[in-house]
Amino acid sequence: MDRNEKHQDFKMTATTLKGLEGVLADELRKLGAKEVKEAIRSVSFRGDKGFLYKANIALRTAIRVLKPIKTCKIYDEEDLYEAIQKIKWERYLDVDGTFAIGAVVNSKNFTSNSHYISLKSKDAIADYFRHKFSKRPNVDLKYPDVKVHVHIQKDWCTISLDSSGDSLHKRGYRSATNIAPINEVLAAGLVLLSGYTGDENFIDPMCGSGTILIEAAMIANHIPANINRKHFAFENWKDYDEDLYFVIQDSLLKKIRNSHFKIMGFDKAPSAVRKAKQNIINANLEEFVGVHHVNFFNSTKEVFGNTTILFNPPYGERLNIDIEEFYRKIGDTLKHNYPGSTAWMITSDIQALKYVGLRTSKRIELKNADLDCRFVKYELYEGSRKTKKAIP
Repeated sequence: MDRNEKHQDFKMTATTLKGLEGVLADELRKLGAKEVKEAIRSVSFRGDKGFLYKANIALRTAIRVLKPIKTCKIYDEEDLYEAIQKIKWERYLDVDGTFAIGAVVNSKNFTSNSHYISLKSKDAIADYFRHKFSKRPNVDLKYPDVKVHVHIQKDWCTISLDSSGDSLHKRGYRSATNIAPINEVLAAGLVLLSGYTGDENFIDPMCGSGTILIEAAMIANHIPANINRKHFAFENWKDYDEDLYFVIQDSLLKKIRNSHFKIMGFDKAPSAVRKAKQNIINANLEEFVGVHHVNFFNSTKEVFGNTTILFNPPYGERLNIDIEEFYRKIGDTLKHNYPGSTAWMITSDIQALKYVGLRTSKRIELKNADLDCRFVKYELYEGSRKTKKAIP
């Protein structure tokens, strides 16, 4: 790679979950990215090597950060093979190293699935080395030295180096989980979509293993999302600059602040409370977050000032509950016990929202795994306005 690349801008792509593209684009602009452009489940941008490191450490709603090394038109598997063969792979991978391939295919030209595309790409790289060096690197799906990402969209193929490795939702703090825990990237996206910045109180009244609380606390205190990660894939790259990495890391750590507002979680299950507390300790956030064994339906607003309530209630898919009664109790508890607050809730049971009995002031379409969801906002007014009821 070019020795001067440390200070040269190049194109990158950060992938994300459906519905979070705008949030990720906003994150990138605030970090200092250039030429930020949204696409479906991804955002492209430009920056230098230091920014690639910064993006991996700091982005909250990115799943992985890719560095494209070749983009071209292809029409079948043989075109793909030839395109990969034309890349000078020794610039990125040693013949004695290991690699893995990930592929995404969205094209009518290719009847084969992404697994076959991965195999075809793997053969092209292996054959390249075998022809040039009479030896080939091995495949290692778990801990490769270099991970290559192949993305085919209609006639266009983009071949990238995956700078992240493991998905960036794996923050490194979650050792204990409940049934169907919320993805860390989605949790951070919900907090950012709510507009919460740490300048008011925050409550997750059904906190489960504490993921939303932890993401909210990191946002409130300006703690980089992936500061607890043990490894990024770019650390294996031939041009990895360890000194630059620590300069970038230190600059992000210097921006950490202490938010003085309360961040609290409730759960009626003692096992969930224990797991949440352990994960909060893992994230080094125990001084900022409190978790209590409380049934939300028996709780009241005990904190003064503006409060954001944000939660991921159990869906019918996760727990066997009476949907109508459960959602009606959510609405009644919010209306009577939390006046003067702003409540946000994500659910895949979109029909159940009519039982809440409160008017939504915002509805956002999102995905939680394979489930179509709505992220809804309720303004809980003091006084007479809180008694107004309407089906959303």
